[in-house]
Amino acid sequence: MKQDRRSIRLKGYDYAQAGAYFVTICTRNRKCLFGEVVEGQMVLNDAGRLVREAWNGLTDHYRHVVLDEFVVMPNHAHGIIVLTDMVGAGLKPAPTTRRHALPEIVRGFKTFSSRRINEIRHTPGATVWQRNYFERVIRNDNEMHHLREYIVNNPAQWDLDRENPGNPNAGKYESEIADMLAGVTE
Repeated sequence: MKQDRRSIRLKGYDYAQAGAYFVTICTRNRKCLFGEVVEGQMVLNDAGRLVREAWNGLTDHYRHVVLDEFVVMPNHAHGIIVLTDMVGAGLKPAPTTRRHALPEIVRGFKTFSSRRINEIRHTPGATVWQRNYFERVIRNDNEMHHLREYIVNNPAQWDLDRENPGNPNAGKYESEIADMLAGVTE
C-alpha cells in the first residue's frame, strides 16, 4: 500500500540552484545512536564520528558544495549546505558540469554515513536515518546568522531540544525553527 505523504519542498523551487540550505536529518525512530550530551557538550561515539566524517567528505563528492556550520546530536544532525555557481578545482562555471540538487546531496550523505555505521555495528543494510529530512532555504544574512547560532548552541540546549526523546515536546521540530526565525526573514 502506498503512503500519502505531504511534500516538505517549496513548490516550484529549484533545489539545484546556488543558495544556502539548512538541513536537519534524524535517525530512524529518533534512536540515539551518535553519542550523548554531557554538560552541554556533544560527546560523539564511533558512529557519531563517522557521521561527522561523512559530512566533511561531501565536498569530495560534490564540487559545487561548500559546508558551513554542522553539529551531530545523539539522534540527529543539523548543517548548512551552500551550493555555489562554481565547481571543480579550477572553479569553472557550473553549467558545463552536472549539478547535484540538495536532495541528492542529502541522500549521498545518508548513504555514505549509513554504510560506515553499519560496517562498525555489523548490521549490513540496517536503516540508520529516517526516510526524509527537514530543510529550509536560507533567505538572507540575518537568517544565516541565526541558524548558525542555533547549530552551534544545539548541544547546550539539548534538554529543551524537540528531538530529545526525554523532552515532552519531542517531534515538533519544524515549528521550533519557524518560531526562532519569526521576523528574521524580512
